[in-house]
Amino acid sequence: MSEYQYYEFQAIDRPLTDKEMGELRSYSTRARITPTSFVNDYSWGNFKGNADAWMDRYFDAFLYFANWGTHVLKVRLPGRLLDLNTAEEYCAGESTLARQKGGKVIVSFDAEDEGGDEWAEDEANLASLIPVRAELARGDLRALYLGWLLCMQNREIDEQELEPPIPPGLGQLSASLESLARFLRIDDDLLHVAAQASPTMEDVRPSPEEVRTWAAKLPAAEKNRIIARLVADEDPALGMELHKRFLEDKSTAAGRSRIPLHRRTVGELLEAAEVCTQERRQIEAKRQAEAQVRREQEAAIARRKYLDGLAVRESEVWAEVKGLIATTQPTRYNQAVQLLMDLRDLAQRDGKDRDFGLKLQVLREAHCRKPTLIERLRKAGL
Repeated sequence: MSEYQYYEFQAIDRPLTDKEMGELRSYSTRARITPTSFVNDYSWGNFKGNADAWMDRYFDAFLYFANWGTHVLKVRLPGRLLDLNTAEEYCAGESTLARQKGGKVIVSFDAEDEGGDEWAEDEANLASLIPVRAELARGDLRALYLGWLLCMQNREIDEQELEPPIPPGLGQLSASLESLARFLRIDDDLLHVAAQASPTMEDVRPSPEEVRTWAAKLPAAEKNRIIARLVADEDPALGMELHKRFLEDKSTAAGRSRIPLHRRTVGELLEAAEVCTQERRQIEAKRQAEAQVRREQEAAIARRKYLDGLAVRESEVWAEVKGLIATTQPTRYNQAVQLLMDLRDLAQRDGKDRDFGLKLQVLREAHCRKPTLIERLRKAGL
């Protein structure tokens, strides 16, 4: 298998300047560079830049794919949209890391599979994964929880450790989060077990009345600053920032009046996932066995109908067999042998084995000088 590597960087919050594009071009003469992206793939040679340094300076998202099994996704967000301490709650191993640089938080997901890769080259792009960044910016922490599951799946966390706060909607992943789970190769059973303790999105989705009540409590001066930012600065992240703040305020208020949800240990989750896997395999094995029985029953019914039709024209079939053999064409012998096998099955069903045996013996004696035919009869048990 030939080597293949794919690199894609995306600038989202601001476009690259001409100077920055020129700096990037110095690293590659064949890369596809635009004001918002750098894309290159390699079947030989290697990337000459540094992905982490580029994320610090130029880009908001990065995807790397190699056909020997390495998958990497990095996303960068302003610290006001993703708090480093929050991100680090979920970054429990080498597979998922968070760091801060210049007021931005960069989260890195790294999935390895030395056995090779099933991710097709034509799937290697950021398009299906880029919405994950926007979801994180709105306060949706499911991507981080998937990163934590990856660390757990890779046995990077002690079994006595507790899981981080469980975000809602783990059982209702968006298309981008489903792509992320597949990209990271999160075990389906592990994700299913984890999602059982996750509230649905409907349970936590705010109503317009809740938002109005929350907004009414904001100080007037703060509302004025928000409106000024919206009108004068045209801040594209303002909506996400407000949404995130609303969720945090709501969570804080709920925390004062609710008993904290039970947080499972890594060991409990791994054990539950193993039980889920065994149950799923048993169900699948039973389903396959039942399907096999149905196929066999259908085949038996079809065979019975075929033999019924064969019985009506048995003498004609014997004549057809003789005609096929008389052609002395070896390719026709296969057809003759198949018909003889059908006639044998019919005779066994109707208790006429002796009559069939006599007719077959006459046939063999009449054509004993045709070794190809005799050999095929032998192999067919005739």
